[in-house]
Formats: sequence, C-alpha cells, structure tokens
Amino acid sequence: MTLPDYLVISLYFLGLLGLAWWVIRQGKDTTDDYFLAGRDLGWWIVGASIFASNIGSEHLVGLAGAGATSGVAFAHYELHAWCLLVLGWVMVPFYLRSRVFTMPEFLERRFSPTARWVLSLISLVAYVLTKIAVAIFAGGVVFATLLPELNIQIGSFVFDSFWVGSVLVVVLTGLYTVLGGMRAVAYTEAIQTFILILGSVLLTWFGLERLGGWSELRAAVGSEMFNLWKPLVPQGVEGTWAPIKESGRMAWYFNTNYPWLGMLLCAPIIGLWYWTTDQYIVQRALGAPNERQARRGTIFAAFLKLLPVFIFIIPGMIWLGLAKTGRVPEFAAMLDENGNAIAEQAQASFALLIQHVMPAGLRGLVVAGLLAALMSSLAGAFNASSTLFTIDFYKKLHPAASQQQLVWIGRLATTALVIIGLLWIPVIRGGRGLYDYLQGVQGYLAPPIFVVFFFGVFMKRLNAKGCLAALVAGFALGLLRLIVDTPVTLKLPGFELGYPEGSLFWIINNTYFQYYSLFIFLISVIVMIAVSYLTEKPTEEQLKDLTFSTLSADHRRESRASWNKWDVINSTLVLLLILAAYLTFTG
Repeated sequence: MTLPDYLVISLYFLGLLGLAWWVIRQGKDTTDDYFLAGRDLGWWIVGASIFASNIGSEHLVGLAGAGATSGVAFAHYELHAWCLLVLGWVMVPFYLRSRVFTMPEFLERRFSPTARWVLSLISLVAYVLTKIAVAIFAGGVVFATLLPELNIQIGSFVFDSFWVGSVLVVVLTGLYTVLGGMRAVAYTEAIQTFILILGSVLLTWFGLERLGGWSELRAAVGSEMFNLWKPLVPQGVEGTWAPIKESGRMAWYFNTNYPWLGMLLCAPIIGLWYWTTDQYIVQRALGAPNERQARRGTIFAAFLKLLPVFIFIIPGMIWLGLAKTGRVPEFAAMLDENGNAIAEQAQASFALLIQHVMPAGLRGLVVAGLLAALMSSLAGAFNASSTLFTIDFYKKLHPAASQQQLVWIGRLATTALVIIGLLWIPVIRGGRGLYDYLQGVQGYLAPPIFVVFFFGVFMKRLNAKGCLAALVAGFALGLLRLIVDTPVTLKLPGFELGYPEGSLFWIINNTYFQYYSLFIFLISVIVMIAVSYLTEKPTEEQLKDLTFSTLSADHRRESRASWNKWDVINSTLVLLLILAAYLTFTG
C-alpha cells in the first residue's frame, strides 16, 4: 500500500460518511423511516441496495477462494438471479399489499402470532451464524492480508491484524447504521455498489493482463475448472447417489462438498428462501413506494447479480493461475504438493491479487471496493436484525412503546448482535472455507422457511398449526446438525478426528449438507401438509388476499397495471443471460 492508495481510501471514507451524514439529517425518528426508509426508495436504489447487501464478505473473500479451489462450480449459487424475478413478480405484491415491516409479520397475517415469533427467532439465529459473523470474519481476513503488521497490545494480550480489522469494520459500519437506519444503509449501498463493481472489474482486468490473457488462464488452471456442469453430471454409477462422504468416491465430487444431485435439488430451495423470503433482502423491496418500483428494483438487482461469476470467481481462478505458472512466486508457495489451492490460503486470494497485480492508486480504489462490500453486507445484516428484534419481539411485548423508543431499541439490539457475532468467529476461523461454511448453515436453516412461505401462498388449506409444526421440526433438525458439526469444526479435544465411524453422529456429520437440507425440506413439507389436513381449516381472515386463490379482482387489476412490456422484456433478458452462462461454462 502506497500514499496514493491511502489517499483514495481516505476519500472513499470521507465521501461515504458525508453521504451518510446528509441522509441521517433528512431522516425522521419514526419506525417507517428508520426501518424502511420511509417507504419511498426508487427502483435503482432498491436494486443497488439488494445487490450490495448480498455481495459482501462471503463473495469477495469466500467466493474468490472457492474459485481458486473449485473453479466455476460455485457459480450455480451466483446464477440465482432468476430468484429475484420470483421475488418481484410473485411475492412482492403480497408483501406490499399487507404493509408489513418484516417477513415474520407477514407470516403472522397468513398463519398465527406464534409462527411469527418462531420465524423471527430462526432468522436472528441465522443472521448471527451467517451474515454478521461471516462479514466480521471477512473484514479480519482482509486486514490480516493487506496490513499484517497492524497489531495492538493491551496488557498481556496481543490483538493481531485479523482481530483489529474485524473490530474496525464493525465500528465504522455501525457508526452510520445505528444512527441512520435503513435510509442511511440504502443510500450508502447504492454508492458502494458502483465502487465495488468498478474495483472488481479493474482487478479482473489487471489480473488477466499479468497472467497473459484468457487463453493463458484456461491453460494454467485446466478446462475442468471452467466446467459449470461437472458437479451436476455423474461420471459413473458408483457413488453418484451416495449421501455419505467416503474417501473412495471422489471422482464425481469435483474437489468440493457439492455432489451433483444435491446441487440440482438443494440449490433452488436455498436460493428461493434467501432471495424471496429473507428479511435481509426483502426489506429493501419493502422500502419501495409501490409494486412498480419494487419489481423494477428486483429486475435491476437480477442484472447486477449476474456479475459475481466474472468479478469474484474469475479473480480467484486468476490467483490460482498466477500461482501455478510461477508468475507470482509468493502465490506458488500457497499450493499443496499436488499443485492445488489450500482452502485457508485461497480465502485471501482476492486481497492478495490487490497487493500484487494492481498499480498504486488503483490499488486503493479496489481496496475501497472491497471495504464497501464488507461494510454494505454488514450494514444490511445490522439493519435487518434490529428490525426483526424491535418489531417482532419488543413491540409485541410493549405495544404502547413510542416511535422514538422503538428506534432506540433497534440501535441497542444491533450492538448486542455484534457482540454475539464476534464470539462466533472462532467457529468459522477454525473450520472449513468461508463460502462452504455459509452455504452449509443456510442449507440447514432455509428449508422450513421456504416451505411455509411458498406452500402457504399457493395452498390455502394449510393452517397455522401446520406452519408451526413445520417450522419447529425443520429448525430442530437444522439445529441438530449444527450441534453435531460444531465440535468437529472447532476441533475440540476428543473431536479432532470426528466421531467413531458408523455411529449416528458420524453419519449426520458426514452426510453432504445438500442431502441433509433436502431431508429437512421433505420432513417440513410432510409435517406441514399432514398437520394442516388433520386439523381445522384456516379462517377467511388468514386467507383473504394472502394466497393466489383468494386475491380480489381489484388487487389483480392493480398488479397488472404495475408492469408493462419493458418489465417483461428485461426479465426475459435476465433468463437468457443465465442460459448463456450455463452454455458458456462447459469446460
């Protein structure tokens, strides 16, 4: 890092804090303004904010690392732009019509207050395990790579650059998130999106230039790394259906934890949960004034969502190519004896590329983009968490609380969740790859939430008891897997080698997370339908305008008037671009 780099980064922070301060000055101390930005966000801010919230630490640190270890295999998750179209065209009309603040609140309208409470609890746990802790951890990885000499000693304790960086990211992000709420988060994310994309495109460009071009990249890493279909296409009968990891069945495994059948069936469940029912994402659409602005925001976000394959996965592969060819000797030392990327080393590939391939000044711009992604992801998690806690827990227990009280409770809730997130970091730091960790945890928590929302909207016979039973059963199965996995992940005494082979806990721990996720999904579906049909029908109040079969003629006309041919054309173009990506990456 040189003086021009630090100047660029300083300008970024000054501009960001200046914008945040201006937005904070415009805001009001009301729940509508603090949690949903006054419900007046335009489509481009909605779309940019959705993208910036999604593209955070797990992408710039985890997804680049996944590109270095597994090539384009992880692009299946990044080509979920079609899920955003489902949000805009299918779910947004229901959400906006009900005027809810949170996704659990919508579940209360459709089912019961208890279902709302359970989902709020599940969502808060998910944010601690995935979004908050992972974002903080990634900030530490970036600082440890770019500023390894940054150490602080307090008494007999020495805090290395990893922990210093983690705390700095939290403090800087929390400063404007706590004060400005959703409005500050949305507007700063719109600016951060531009910086993030520009910086990542520049890094990809200079990385390819250092390596010698696209053809050199393919020659260096091999055609298999460019085969998006490999995890989905079996290469023989043996092992292709096995749900348990076995050392002798790795030919079809593609050097990752992503078996083809699991990817084919599990990825859409996780994608639809995340993009269409998760407070973290949907809250941005709820900030739009009407269906038209919300839908166009999701279409814009879908276009942006197509970029990560090229600006995050490819840089990780470029890092591997530079290591394999020896063009950057420091990278070559990070490969194993077989010339493959070591997962822990690969997690720093994005930051290492910044160090070694970017010229002075532009390096600072890319670092600013990196920090923008870290901060926008964390800010979104803070805001979503505080909204859930304040609206779904505190307000329910204190219905007479004033608007100002609710805003301050949201700020206090954010602080508490940050502390919990910091305590969870050792689990991630000592375990598997960052992106692998994230997808695994989401795979355990997503299925029951996906089931109650989508089945609830499409099947009017399902009732509150079925919903609650599905949530509890699914969440319990997911929590069981986390409890079983955590001692092995942490390598606690007695668990260094895992559980005794063949035991129940060994089977649970060694089942591919996609298959375990599918198991949770099937149990949730069976439980919800069975319990609903064995108990009373839902009331008319729980169904009116909350399912497709009970929509009024007026609401159908209102939704139809909110879109035109350009919305259809742009949505179709997104789908065609996704198809083109699948046809391009065939090895």
